Amino acid sequence: MADFLSRGSSSTPADMTAKKEAVMNQVRNELALANAQELMNKAGERCFAKCVTKPGDSLSSSEQTCLSRCLDRYMEVFTIVSRTYTARLTREREGQQNGGFSNVS
Repeated sequence: MADFLSRGSSSTPADMTAKKEAVMNQVRNELALANAQELMNKAGERCFAKCVTKPGDSLSSSEQTCLSRCLDRYMEVFTIVSRTYTARLTREREGQQNGGFSNVS
């Protein structure tokens, strides 16, 4: 990776830092997308297994309601966990920028 980032002999340290940060942001975004896709796949599989006990040509209204509620719960939990995780990362970064690690549990 260092070789990839060091191409171009006129790169300044600031340019290199910006390039590294851009690559890291792209990797973070791709990981977030992959995690979201995995969550939706698992949620769909689990909700289907829970709500559709006798698969057929169509879903009954109770199966549709069950699937909708189940997927809604997954999304609510995902949102709560994501917000909590983001807040924790923010606190830890602020603690590091202030000269030490914050004591986050």
